[in-house]
Amino acid sequence: MSEATRRSGVGSLVVPSSESSVYNNKSSSGSTNGTGAGKKVVIKSADMKEDLQKEAVDIAIAAFEKYSVEKEVAEHIKKMFDNKYGPTWHCIVGKNFGSYVTHETNHFVYFYLDSKAVLLFKSG
Repeated sequence: MSEATRRSGVGSLVVPSSESSVYNNKSSSGSTNGTGAGKKVVIKSADMKEDLQKEAVDIAIAAFEKYSVEKEVAEHIKKMFDNKYGPTWHCIVGKNFGSYVTHETNHFVYFYLDSKAVLLFKSG
């Protein structure tokens, strides 16, 4: 997949002159208090529609609020996407990992929530 493909189709989350996109997530009330508000979100690479990216980020934030173990966070995100968009989604969460994956077109996102990376993709 080319760099242009990775950065395309993500609308306001993409900064064309940059390799990654940054935005701050705020709760629905606009408050900056609470555990989910004000998280720094950096989209490192995406081949996914913007609305699906935002949903992945929102689900990840909720998972981090509910669970403290990275495996449980990944499981929560994967199961949510499996239930809503059908199998077979894969999710990896952590601070230090390498990856090389094959994914279905328009079904890949790699982002950071503060210092934790989330890789979510559909394959199978």
